Amino acid sequence: MSDSYESILAAYACRSESSRGRRFEELESATRNPFQRDRDRIIYSTAFRRLEYKTQVFVNHEGDHYRTRLTHSIEVAQIARSICRAMHLHEDLSEAVALAHDLGHTPFGHSGQDALNEVMKPYGGFEHNRQSLRVVESLEHRYIGFSGLNLSYETREGIVKHSSPHDIPKNSDLTEFNLHEQAPLEAQIGNLADEIAYNNHDIDDGVRAGMLTISGLKEVELFRMHYEMVDQKFPGIEERMAVSETVRRMINYLILDVIEETGRRIREGGVESLEDVRKSENLLVGFSQQVRHMNGELKRYLLQHMYKHYRVVRMAVKAEKVIQEIFLAYMEKPEMLPEGTLESVGDGDAALLKRARAIADYIAGMTDRYALEEYDRLFNLHART
Repeated sequence: MSDSYESILAAYACRSESSRGRRFEELESATRNPFQRDRDRIIYSTAFRRLEYKTQVFVNHEGDHYRTRLTHSIEVAQIARSICRAMHLHEDLSEAVALAHDLGHTPFGHSGQDALNEVMKPYGGFEHNRQSLRVVESLEHRYIGFSGLNLSYETREGIVKHSSPHDIPKNSDLTEFNLHEQAPLEAQIGNLADEIAYNNHDIDDGVRAGMLTISGLKEVELFRMHYEMVDQKFPGIEERMAVSETVRRMINYLILDVIEETGRRIREGGVESLEDVRKSENLLVGFSQQVRHMNGELKRYLLQHMYKHYRVVRMAVKAEKVIQEIFLAYMEKPEMLPEGTLESVGDGDAALLKRARAIADYIAGMTDRYALEEYDRLFNLHART
């Protein structure tokens, strides 16, 4: 099955048969290639299920129709697969990276991440990509013989090298992954698919929440261009449907641009192998200059009118307080942690670092709902413990 599928891939695609392998040797599956197994292990993980109750922008209790980390990850995977299929790249690898990229995310989105990083600064800090790697390498316990999910090198590399304005690789101590070489195209596509998904789907959620308006969004060229197409083809259409159709067209437009621009860079760069991809001076996957400008305008608009909206800021402040106070309480009195959360770590600086990291692991694994309940249990005298 693997051979027939991989025989149609481009010369510069990643092939599971050439994978750098897993940390712990296992018998290969008779029906699934290694990247498919990675994807399946991610989907069956506890960390993946928890994403259902972790914030994308809106905290879980704010409504059932807003996107969560889980729905976002699925949407990223769908976009990544679409691009890879059109470019004859390995869909399974890109899907695995897309589904895993948020496994280490804290509750309350980027506010939670920033809060946990702040209190962890004396103990090495907290970084989303590094935490996702910890999840798949050590924190999941599902298999006999090893901790973690024992994913292939290429999937783990894609997690480490995931980059966005919020998640920039800083793992200079991870010598296993050469941060000076580019990730395979499949991982680069997963990275850009993340941006396409959250920018466009945040429009949908923002309008639903009443934070964004069509009249305001029409100030943004990318939205205006596609909204006017929808309005011309479907005059008088209901607003909710008009927004959905506009977002759908925007995503398609961005996907087509990525395919065309990435193909151009590959041809002009003389890329003929995976090694050429890794040695490329710059990322090969990206938008054309014109579309990059329009996408940047959209990102700035969302930052100003949605991510800095007073309702989002208020929730972010609350989230920071919840995360930081829970962390400090655990550090001061680790006896309050549930049994089995923290192993006996002894005394001294090394023990303190180990305690802090274990507490960070525990908090990062919380859902929004659980973190709020735990805060109540710790600090509300009337709450049941």
